[in-house]
Amino acid sequence: MGADGITRCWWCGDDALYVDYHDREWGTPLRDERALFELLCLEGFQAGLSWITILRKRIAFREAFDGFDPEVVARYTDREVDRLLANPGIVRHRGKITATIANAQAVGAMRDAGTSLKQIVWSHAPGARESPLRERPEIPAETSESAELARVLRKWGMRYVGATTVYAFMQSAGLVDDHLAGCHRAGTGTGRHRKSPRPAAPIPRPAKRAKRPQPKS
Repeated sequence: MGADGITRCWWCGDDALYVDYHDREWGTPLRDERALFELLCLEGFQAGLSWITILRKRIAFREAFDGFDPEVVARYTDREVDRLLANPGIVRHRGKITATIANAQAVGAMRDAGTSLKQIVWSHAPGARESPLRERPEIPAETSESAELARVLRKWGMRYVGATTVYAFMQSAGLVDDHLAGCHRAGTGTGRHRKSPRPAAPIPRPAKRAKRPQPKS
């Protein structure tokens, strides 16, 4: 229980930024295309780091990556990569920066094929749990759904989207509700009334396309 008398998941502690993220964002269904793209990329940047580190840099990330507008980021060249590598406000990792550009281009390919990141992501949402998880060890590091979504995203050309990273993304974006029993947010997130985990309409598959020039990784 926090100092305010509210019971929360253990991981946010009493850090004000983390508590606000827990209360307002983590596990809340996210369906905005740009926001999903941003979150997926930030989860990739988080690899090997703590999530609170990314949260503290999130505003700087948004400023550096033009608000994570996929159409803008997809056009980044080596010049933008060099600019980002010189920005102390973000995680300066060339591989993660170039992966973000590749991911933006993948979003463009999805749109060209008649689908979207949102449609692909939410088609992999599992059915809602009957009841909240009770203990920390019950929370998985990855699931069959996250592994399949990771595989599909990689087919579209995305990078830094392993099954564990994707499951963390699914937790944050509200595809799953991993707030533990007793937390004031348990059971308030992902569509509790969703009966089927899959959409009825088929989703286009990535077409074989000529490769776009990539910034040096």
